[in-house]
Amino acid sequence: MLSRKAVVQLAMGDLKHLVLAKFKEGVPVEDLIKGMERLATDMEAVKGFEWGQDSVSEVALRQGYTHVFILTFKSAEDFAAFSAHPTHLEFAANFAAGIESILVFDFPSVLIKPSNAAAAAAAPA
Repeated sequence: MLSRKAVVQLAMGDLKHLVLAKFKEGVPVEDLIKGMERLATDMEAVKGFEWGQDSVSEVALRQGYTHVFILTFKSAEDFAAFSAHPTHLEFAANFAAGIESILVFDFPSVLIKPSNAAAAAAAPA
């Protein structure tokens, strides 16, 4: 079991870039997701990437937003480098063309309970 100090150290410096997207009708969402996967994989500044599609919430609660994308960065500097990178700017222009509505939050992460994988990675050998 990780101590509180270890849990806090796990989260220190992480910055999350969370995007909720409502796509325009007829947009090839799968192509945009594959492009985002390539972008996140190819950019060294990106520490982690995950995405999902809402399939559980009541339609009225999600207000038309169907997809969430979460990119994790080690620092605000890595996020700034990613945001200004020409590859990201090109992708963002293509992504924006398919968006009806978007919500974006950029925030320092406060980790309270790590996932099993994160806890295992932080555990002493």
